[in-house]
Amino acid sequence: MIRPNPLKKGDRLAVIGASSPTSTAPDVLASAVEKMGFEPVLFTSATAKHNYLSGTDELRAHDINAAFADDSIQGIVSTRGGYGSHRVLPLLDYEMIKKHPKFFGGYSDITAYICAINQICGFEAYHMPMVGAWASGMDIYTESYVKAMLFGEKIEYKNPAGCRLLGMNGGKAEGIICGGNLSLIASSLGTPYEMDTKGKILFIEEVGEAPYHVDKMLTHMRNAGKFDDAAGIIFGQFTECSDKDGGSWNVSMDQIIYELVVPSGKPIIKGVMCGHGTPTMSLPMGRKFFMDANSCEFGEAE
Repeated sequence: MIRPNPLKKGDRLAVIGASSPTSTAPDVLASAVEKMGFEPVLFTSATAKHNYLSGTDELRAHDINAAFADDSIQGIVSTRGGYGSHRVLPLLDYEMIKKHPKFFGGYSDITAYICAINQICGFEAYHMPMVGAWASGMDIYTESYVKAMLFGEKIEYKNPAGCRLLGMNGGKAEGIICGGNLSLIASSLGTPYEMDTKGKILFIEEVGEAPYHVDKMLTHMRNAGKFDDAAGIIFGQFTECSDKDGGSWNVSMDQIIYELVVPSGKPIIKGVMCGHGTPTMSLPMGRKFFMDANSCEFGEAE
């Protein structure tokens, strides 16, 4: 897997709207990029709105393709996630993108783009907070991981103090790390952009889904063989994924994982602070990682 050149201060950073529209003003987006040390290049989709999308599918695809094709631009980040990435995937010029590997970062709905870049184009992409979050302000922990991704810095992948990890099944694994948002992974199944987990460490996070929705998506992945194929599985944050009514359906994430994922026999680490909560770490998708479910440790493989 190719590792794009890390960014450096003064590089030109394309800001695109890859999924849902943002409510953050253009000058605020630009200022957030400048504060990180880059020259902002706001594409039309960054501030566009088409129903619940940041511009039409054609506009969003055009901006992504154009940002990759422009050699004066060293990196690409999205304003936010939301919805709409799977609509754009068939419109991307993967042969061109493959010839222009460069930094691409985002998370949530951006999972679909990251997976396509990894699997079709063969280079790393980064699961990390987007420009909207930069503009809102990040805590020290979150910002340290964002900068590590942007500038290619070494960092230890550890939870903040007091945030406990849980190991299930025990055992160790190594493999390229893949994954992201559960809804996007599940939606890819049966399409040309289906996430391949074979021999990989699969990372999963989610936000705002009731337990039975999480159950449904994990069941779909289990039935598709994605857990059996994986070398190991890491669960990140499942933010606001409890039964809001507090009724009889308020099943814990632990129970769902024990019933649907643990039977795969693969090493599992649960509780990694990565996802839609704060603070959150970032992950270099496509890089070789190790995990040890006995000691609850994970990170870049030697």
